[in-house]
Amino acid sequence: MTNTKAGSIPVIVEEPAQNGNGCLIIWQPGLRGTKEGVKEHLQRFAKEGFTAISFDPREHGERRTESKESFDSKLRENKRKHFWPIMAETAAEYPLIIDWALATYGLRGAVMAGGVSMGGDIAIAALGIDPRISAAAACISTPDWLRPGTDEAPCLPDAFAWSCYERCNPLTNLQLYAHAPAIRFLNGALDGHVPPDGARRFRDALWDVYADCPERFAITEYEDTSHLMTTAMLEDALAWFQSKSGL
Repeated sequence: MTNTKAGSIPVIVEEPAQNGNGCLIIWQPGLRGTKEGVKEHLQRFAKEGFTAISFDPREHGERRTESKESFDSKLRENKRKHFWPIMAETAAEYPLIIDWALATYGLRGAVMAGGVSMGGDIAIAALGIDPRISAAAACISTPDWLRPGTDEAPCLPDAFAWSCYERCNPLTNLQLYAHAPAIRFLNGALDGHVPPDGARRFRDALWDVYADCPERFAITEYEDTSHLMTTAMLEDALAWFQSKSGL
C-alpha cells in the first residue's frame, strides 16, 4: 500500500502485483470512516488486477479539522447541515483524483467508483459529475439524500446544505445520468438506516434511460441484512467492476 497525495488530498493506493488490467477503482469509506478503513477492500480489488485508490472524504481522516467529539456532536445536532456538504464537496473532487491517478499510474482502462454507505452515496453523485466514471457499485447506499423512512431524527439543513443537495442529490438530478452509466446498488433488505427503496425509486425514475440496456442498472438486496457491509457485497461489487471493465 502506498500513502501519498493527489494535490493536497491524502490518498492510499493498492497496485496489482503483476498483470494489472489498466483499470482504476476509487473506493471510499462510510461516515466517520477513513481511507485506511477500506484497505482490505482495496487489496481485494488489486488482487484481481485493478489499481485501487481511496481518499479521505472532507472532514475525515487526515482531513479532519476538529476533534471526533466535536464532529459527532455536530452530526447529532443537525446531520443534514454537515453531512450533505461533505458528500457534495467530496464528490466534486473526483475529477482531480482521476486526473492524478491516470497521470501517475499510466492507466488507460475503465474508471470506476464505489464505496460503503456514505462512500457509495458519494460515488453515485460523482458518477453524475465526471462522465469518465463508467460504472459504480454502492454498498448500503442510496441516491436519495432525504432518505425517507430512515431511523434518524429529522433535522433541517441550512441554506448551504440545501444548495449542495439541489446540486448533487442523484434522485433530483436525473439529467446527470442520461448517458446510462453502469450502476449497481448492494443493499440490506432490512436496512432501517439507509432504506433500500431509494435505489428502486432511482431505477424507476431512470426507466426511459435504461429501457434499452436494463442490464446496466442492477439492484441486489440481501435478505436478513441491515445496515452492514458484508463479504458478499464486496465480492458482488468486484464482480460488477469486472463485468464492466471492458476486458
